[in-house]
Amino acid sequence: MFEQIKEFFRSVVVGDENGGDRREHEVRVASAALLFHIIEADGIVTDEERQRLIDVLGGEFGLSVTEAERLAGEGKLADQQSVDLYQFTSVLKRELGEDHRIRFVELLWEVTYADGEVHELEDNLIWRISELLGVSTRERMLMKHEAAGRKSG
Repeated sequence: MFEQIKEFFRSVVVGDENGGDRREHEVRVASAALLFHIIEADGIVTDEERQRLIDVLGGEFGLSVTEAERLAGEGKLADQQSVDLYQFTSVLKRELGEDHRIRFVELLWEVTYADGEVHELEDNLIWRISELLGVSTRERMLMKHEAAGRKSG
């Protein structure tokens, strides 16, 4: 299933005649911005969190390290210029199906657990993002436990 999701992220509306490239870029930047917002939530961005962010972007979107770093930079800038989470979550909710939105919540947990702990601000932020994405509490908590299990295992 994860391969299907990765393939989806790589190919989401690529090159359609109605602005597919633009829409794909919006999904990527919105994803990067939210992931960056998560690693900054507790006020401390660790090397582990930063590296996990790059790894997630590269893995999910099929990007080289250089491309993933560039996308992370775009996400950081977009996050710094935004006034709320809605501008990013609305893009993901509009463009991604339920399974992909759940997978994105899992990625948020993956990045959060990169430094080995979850700060209450990070937990609260993932709850808010999940709500905006229409991801249930049950699914959010399942993704949290899966990410925590991978980190401790």
